[in-house]
Amino acid sequence: MAVVRSPAVRAVFLLVALAAAVWAVVSRRAELAQALADMNPLIPVGAFALGVVYIVLTMLAWRSVLADLGSPLGLRVASELFYVSQLGKYVPGGVWNILAVAELGRDREIPQRRSVAAMLVSVLISLVSGLFLAAASVPFAPSALADRFGWALFTLPVFVVILLPPVLNRVLGLALRVLRRPPLESPVTWRGVVTATAWTLAAWLVAGMQVWLLCVGMGASPSAATLGLSIGGYALAWSVGFLAIFVPAGAGVREAILAIVLGGSLGAGGVIAVVLLSRAILTIADLLLGLAGVVALRRGRRRAAAGPTTARRAP
Repeated sequence: MAVVRSPAVRAVFLLVALAAAVWAVVSRRAELAQALADMNPLIPVGAFALGVVYIVLTMLAWRSVLADLGSPLGLRVASELFYVSQLGKYVPGGVWNILAVAELGRDREIPQRRSVAAMLVSVLISLVSGLFLAAASVPFAPSALADRFGWALFTLPVFVVILLPPVLNRVLGLALRVLRRPPLESPVTWRGVVTATAWTLAAWLVAGMQVWLLCVGMGASPSAATLGLSIGGYALAWSVGFLAIFVPAGAGVREAILAIVLGGSLGAGGVIAVVLLSRAILTIADLLLGLAGVVALRRGRRRAAAGPTTARRAP
């Protein structure tokens, strides 16, 4: 962690994360251009807006967990920390966004163990709620989905038990003891879990609406059944992609699941277009929000550094 605190290491990490996010879009530019050429231009604009709302809702879920643990943050500060840290998920390894938010939170005097615990709890809530929505939609999905990825749903009861505050607090306490770190000052409460779960379910609904909108743009029926499959399919795609921790941001895994889910609503070309556009739009949204967060953090540090000097110069 001392190495990570180096300004040079932070700068290199940020550049690597930004490059990985940009490459995720640029490497598929030909396919994306073809998909956009066949679609009403208002559709991707609406999908981008929904993508931004989805990311904002996930930030609010994380913020509510962090407040429950004893570090309430204003919307501006929470947005800066969260959006910048999310660039780390494009670097292979599955933990860089957690380390990033811990280091950025340290600059705001948030204990690292609290930052890490808040991110882990919010991710666990995303996983449980995502698997729950997926389980509700699987009976209406193509049989190939259950055959290839049904194993993920069997993990749901385990994660549900872990998410219960009496169990979750013991798990977090044990992990901190193993790492020889002090215990959390405040335990996770039922109110914190319920609040974060509500924000997360709203995020899943918005993410599914984005996929549904892209499907409609490619010619799918704008039916409630298609919307339900889009919501449950995306939730399952994210959950399985997260469990594949060695794949950056679940790349490839999510696309495979969405392709199976949408196969009954669109032709092969339309499915590929929707999958590529959904991934690209969310990546661009992450990138733009992350860059905005970087700029805001740098401005904040400059103001903080100039503050004492300004005060000394005042008559």
